[in-house]
Amino acid sequence: MIFMFFLILFPCCNRTEKDLYTMGIFQVDDAPHLNEVRKGFLRALEDNGLIDGVNIRLIIRNGMGDIPEVHRIAREFVEKKVDMIVALSTSSLQAALHATHQIPIIFSSVANPYLAGAGKSAQYHKENVSGVSSKGPIKESLVFLREILPQAKRVGTLWTPAEINSAFYLELAREAASELGLEIVEIPITNKSEVLLAAQALVNEKIDAIYQISDNTINASFEAVGRVAEENNIPLLGGFLLSTHLGASAALGWDFFDMGYKSGLMAIQVKNGKSPGDIPFQYMDKIRLYLNLNAAKKQNIEFSEKVLNQADEIIGIEENSPQNSEVR
Repeated sequence: MIFMFFLILFPCCNRTEKDLYTMGIFQVDDAPHLNEVRKGFLRALEDNGLIDGVNIRLIIRNGMGDIPEVHRIAREFVEKKVDMIVALSTSSLQAALHATHQIPIIFSSVANPYLAGAGKSAQYHKENVSGVSSKGPIKESLVFLREILPQAKRVGTLWTPAEINSAFYLELAREAASELGLEIVEIPITNKSEVLLAAQALVNEKIDAIYQISDNTINASFEAVGRVAEENNIPLLGGFLLSTHLGASAALGWDFFDMGYKSGLMAIQVKNGKSPGDIPFQYMDKIRLYLNLNAAKKQNIEFSEKVLNQADEIIGIEENSPQNSEVR
């Protein structure tokens, strides 16, 4: 009788961790935007009652910028027979696609899932894959640059040839710049250790401003770009919102936490039995504007009242501002 009572109170006492639905979550690097995506994804799970170690099992990995390690992680997930792979970045998605054709894959923060090999369109894609694209507002960002810096002609950026998302963004920047009468001056890098010297070299190219396109390698070392912009009084616009916390005077982009949350909801659908092949790829649609007034002052930028009123977040205190508020 006592034994039966114990079973009623603790019905899952014999359930081991291996019995839980397992998600293998990984990202290519310790970049701020990817960390936000991961946080949003995990919050979506928690908000829907999915708790690690209770009713699901999470295996979280970080490649720390090492592409062979990213592929090793993907293979590890397959060997562990996880129920789902969550790929946070283009490189992670590529590794997951190479590692398995059966295990469901949910991706997030992938600029162009088609170049990564996930499918041909939002509706027609591989049966085991779906997710949220992070294709950024490149043209809108350069239009904004023209608005705040009407005299600018030469715009510099760094890029990482090893990242297909970086090459994709660079091409979009070139196309938009051509339409807007701007010239893109780019310098390639191979790893994070080159960001500082490459940014310094970029300044020597007689550029009028830096618009740093978003890629995982450079985002992980964005503070170095911010430091160079400050030291040389060069206007710096970032390709992801949190770059304004790392030295950019302004940034247009997506809320990566929201992006992660959206992909988390998609993962829940798959966990509940829906095929990834029946879920169209999704895109973000709300462009946000972040400003850093302290950085802007050091970079000789002055924002109009119109721009200030459009901002979703403002860091720093604007001189003579009636609001006298650091963040709004």
